[in-house]
Amino acid sequence: MSDEKVFRYEGKGGTVTWDGRLCIHVGECGRATGELFVNGRKPWCEPDAVAEQTDLMEVLGRCPSGALAYEQDGVAVDEAPQPHNQIAVANNGPFYATGQLELEGAREDMPGVRYRAALCRCGESSNKPFCDNSHEGAGFRDRGAIGDAGTALASEGGPLQIKRVANGPLLLQGNLRLVAGSGRMAWTGTKAALCRCGQSGNKPFCDGSHKAAGFEAE
Repeated sequence: MSDEKVFRYEGKGGTVTWDGRLCIHVGECGRATGELFVNGRKPWCEPDAVAEQTDLMEVLGRCPSGALAYEQDGVAVDEAPQPHNQIAVANNGPFYATGQLELEGAREDMPGVRYRAALCRCGESSNKPFCDNSHEGAGFRDRGAIGDAGTALASEGGPLQIKRVANGPLLLQGNLRLVAGSGRMAWTGTKAALCRCGQSGNKPFCDGSHKAAGFEAE
């Protein structure tokens, strides 16, 4: 994660913002086809290189951390959230959340995390609840397998509340799908407690291990 804050790339129709507090350099933007983002170019981002706003928004929407957003006249442009709320449990990495997110701890100046967020599950991030790639240096290992299938959903979408138990798990409430590290859509339900200390024996779910581990998050 960058020590810098928010960088602005202005175009004729609006401004792309990049939030260094959230970026974990997955590279979805830089590898996108086209001239919006070009590694090594200055400026790196050229909003006017994309003719249609819908195409620009599609590329920004690939950013899994919510670091990229778009604004016009100083106001964040609302994105169309994914039709279902989903958390992908990354192989040896974070929770990637997408959907209509109501994330406790999100700031008003972080508009992207209303739709996309990379959330720490190794317990080592210095930017909790967000991932900052500390799992790499910490040697966190979990392949993202999910055993429980959960319960069937009566509907899809709608708000997904993500709250933090002090020094404990993430509590989720709302229609939700969990995707295993293998890519399998593995679990559905409306309530879940997900481990963020990295110690649970039932990952991605909390089993209370944070207490014995002395996990501190707040």
